[in-house]
Amino acid sequence: MKKQLALIGITAMLIMSGCGNTGDSNSNDAADTAAHQDHSAMNHSSSGDVPEGLKEASNPKYKVGETAQITTDHMSGMKGAEATITGAFDTTVYTVSYTPVNGGEQVTDHKWVIHEEIQDAGSEPFTPGSEVVLLADHMEGMKGAEATIDTAKQTTVYMVDFTPTTGGEPVTNHKWVTEEELAAM
Repeated sequence: MKKQLALIGITAMLIMSGCGNTGDSNSNDAADTAAHQDHSAMNHSSSGDVPEGLKEASNPKYKVGETAQITTDHMSGMKGAEATITGAFDTTVYTVSYTPVNGGEQVTDHKWVIHEEIQDAGSEPFTPGSEVVLLADHMEGMKGAEATIDTAKQTTVYMVDFTPTTGGEPVTNHKWVTEEELAAM
């Protein structure tokens, strides 16, 4: 019963937040982007395990153990939070659009999935428009979903620990924040 109530609560939050942009041509793009960036169903913390083949960054701007300020708002309480760097990796990072495997509306421009979180990725980066299958499980229904690559960029991505500015439990080993989404403290 508790599990059912929790699922109902999550579903209600997703509906109210608008997470899962349908791509409706009559929609307000700014509102859709803000709603998607909430990431209410995101697994904020992780074990810290990284995908096979992911290479540590050779010269990251922020080194493991250092702190930086998060300047992005992928989810509520993230922007302005002090982050401790727990990993830095050089890879290709993607925004993707996909329909969750457990049903629901299409999610557009999800930030971020890295190259190593895509099935049969190979050594060459994907280009925008490529159709892929996601191995990432950042959000419920993501793993195994068919997705379209929206954008691709070679950069350093970071795994971070932070306490949301809105309060609540600390987030550990959050995946992923790009170098451009961090600022020196």
